[in-house]
Amino acid sequence: MDKLLVEAARREVREIFPETPLQLNEHLSRRYGAEIWLKREDLTPVRSYKIRGAFNFLRKAVAGAGKEKIFVCASAGNHAQGFAFACRHFGVKGVVFMPVTTPQQKIDKTRIFGAEFITIKLIGDIFDQCYAAARAYVEENDGYMVPPFDHQDIIEGQATVAAEVMDQLPDGAKPDLVVMPVGGGGLAAGLTGYFAGTVARNNFVFCEPEGAPSLKKSIEAGEAVTLNKVDNFVDGAAVARIGDLNFQALKDFPSEQVELIPENAICVTIIDMLNLEGVVLEPAGALSIAALEKLGRERLEGKRVICVVSGGNFDFERLPDVKERAMRFTGVKKYFILRLPQRPGALRDFLNMLGPDDDVARFEYLKKSARNFGSILIGIETTSRDNFTTLFERFEAAGLGYEDITENEILANLII
Repeated sequence: MDKLLVEAARREVREIFPETPLQLNEHLSRRYGAEIWLKREDLTPVRSYKIRGAFNFLRKAVAGAGKEKIFVCASAGNHAQGFAFACRHFGVKGVVFMPVTTPQQKIDKTRIFGAEFITIKLIGDIFDQCYAAARAYVEENDGYMVPPFDHQDIIEGQATVAAEVMDQLPDGAKPDLVVMPVGGGGLAAGLTGYFAGTVARNNFVFCEPEGAPSLKKSIEAGEAVTLNKVDNFVDGAAVARIGDLNFQALKDFPSEQVELIPENAICVTIIDMLNLEGVVLEPAGALSIAALEKLGRERLEGKRVICVVSGGNFDFERLPDVKERAMRFTGVKKYFILRLPQRPGALRDFLNMLGPDDDVARFEYLKKSARNFGSILIGIETTSRDNFTTLFERFEAAGLGYEDITENEILANLII
C-alpha cells in the first residue's frame, strides 16, 4: 500500500470531519489486564467509517470525470449515508438504490445527509435485486458506480483509520494487536496494508459474524467464495462474498486469525457498552469488542490492543430483540415446553419449584385438547445461570416433563 496516497486521503478528509478519537477504555482494560484502545469510528458525521472510503472515491472520481456525471450506489446502510454526505460535499448528483424493505430511519438519514443532491430509489425486496437495478441504471444513464468496499480508492480511504491511530498512540507506541470487523473487507485490507511492517502479521485479528463467515470460508477454500446463506442480524458485516480485491490482500492470513463471533454474543456487548459506558453501537460496531471475550485474558494480558469500533447506527426499535438475545446467550433466560397434568393445583406445584430470583417472563398454553396433560410454553428469567441448574434438579425430582427450546432456532423463530 502506498502510504503517501493514504496520507493525502487523510489530509483531504479533514475537510469534512476531524480525527475520530482513540480512547483508552478503563473498564475493558481492567477486565482483560491490557491496554484496550477503542478507535471510535462511530463518531464520524455519519456514525461509521464508511464515509472515509466514499469520500476518497468521489474525491478522485470528481477530479477525473467532473461534476456532470451521475454517481450511483446500492446500499441500505452505512455506505449509503457516507455516499450521500460526500455527494452533498462535492455538489454532485447522486442516486441511492435501497431495497423496499429498508427501515424508514435509514432512508430518512440518508436523505438528510445528501439533501437536494441525492435521489433515493426503493427497488427489490433484497439487496441483490437492488444492486442489479443500480447496475442497470448506471449502464442506461452513463453513470458512475461507487462500490461499498471492492475498489482501491475505497480501501485507501478506509486506511486513513490506521494512519490516525499511529499518530494518536502516546509516545510513538505501536499496537501489539489490532482487532477489526470484516464484512466486504475494505477496512481490513486498508488497515493491514497500512500497518504492514509495524504490526506483525500474526497480530491482526479479523472478526466476522458467525452467520456470515465470508473471509474465513474464502481463506479455507483458497479463493473468494459466495456463501449460500447469510444471517443478516449483523447487517453492517453480513456479506455473502468478500470483495475480490480485498480477498487478494487478505488471502495469505491463516484462517485461525479470523474469529467468528456468535450474533447473540455481540448482543451482550451492545448491552454492556450501552449500560456501562453509555456508548451506542450497531452490531457490526460491537464485533471487535465482542471478540475480546473470545480471545480471553490469557492472550490479551499486558498487550496494547486496538479495537476498531466501526459504527453506531443502531435502531433502538431493535433493542428488545438485542436484550432478549443477550439474556439467552448469558444463560439467564430460557424457554421451555412443559407437560403439566390437567388437575387442580398442578400449576401451583410448578410455580413452587421456582427460586426467589426466578421470574416467569412468558406463559401460554400451546394445546388445550389433551385430556390428561397440557403443553405450556414458558419463559423464565433469573439473575444467574446457575439458578437453572437448581431448577432442573427440582424438575427431575418431581418427574416433570419438559424440553428446553432456548437454542432451538426453528422453534425460537416461530414462537419466541
